[in-house]
Amino acid sequence: MTIDLQNRTAIVTGGALGIGLAISKRFAASHARVEILDLNQKAMDEAVEAIRAAGGDVQTTLCDVSDHQQVDQVINTIAERRGSIDILVNNAGIAHVGNALDTSPEDFERIQRINVFGPANCTRSALSHMIKNDHGGVILNLASIAAVSAIADRFAYATSKGAVLTMTYAIAKDFLDQKIRCNALMPGRVHTPFVDGFIAKNYPDNQAEMFQKLSKAQPIGRMAQPDEIAASALFLCSDEASFITGTAMPVDGGTMTLR
Repeated sequence: MTIDLQNRTAIVTGGALGIGLAISKRFAASHARVEILDLNQKAMDEAVEAIRAAGGDVQTTLCDVSDHQQVDQVINTIAERRGSIDILVNNAGIAHVGNALDTSPEDFERIQRINVFGPANCTRSALSHMIKNDHGGVILNLASIAAVSAIADRFAYATSKGAVLTMTYAIAKDFLDQKIRCNALMPGRVHTPFVDGFIAKNYPDNQAEMFQKLSKAQPIGRMAQPDEIAASALFLCSDEASFITGTAMPVDGGTMTLR
């Protein structure tokens, strides 16, 4: 199956690193006009170089998704430049380790502002353009298995991803008549720079052993690669998934059902 996103503008938040970068590359390889929103200028420059070297169409913009005024300005500019907003991938987010006692109010609020307010801000702005399209649009939210399955020491993070999941259902319900689909992905543990940094910081003397332990915690016996999440994202944002909306798809190596 060949998926073609020709003539579609796809915004990928947090699209310069990790899962977001893999999604940006996949979409560009499928002929989408990719717009990356991120706060890491160096990573965005590197993403642009890689995607354009492969023949992709990509632009980048520095944007703090937790700032609704900045989001509106950036997405309005993209719509004017590209002519339409067809796909929004709400990928930008941050992780946090801690339970309800040792998570400070400041950290809790910081996680929600980025992981919950961010998708809400970007969705609100993108929807104002998508509803003008005859063909509607697609919104994909990056949730997590933490939204529906308990993971130790993820109090603030799990709360945020639970909100993203229910936000997905609300958007899908409210914009059916405008031909706008909204789904979520629920990844398990993915091998990203965050995982490597977490292991190096917390287990400096036995990094290889801890990596194996975290990998084996998933029934399939390993962590996902970012490109595997990107493949699912591409499918859900394509016409091949035209009958799918209001759904949360696990990409978790069997964690939720086989563990």
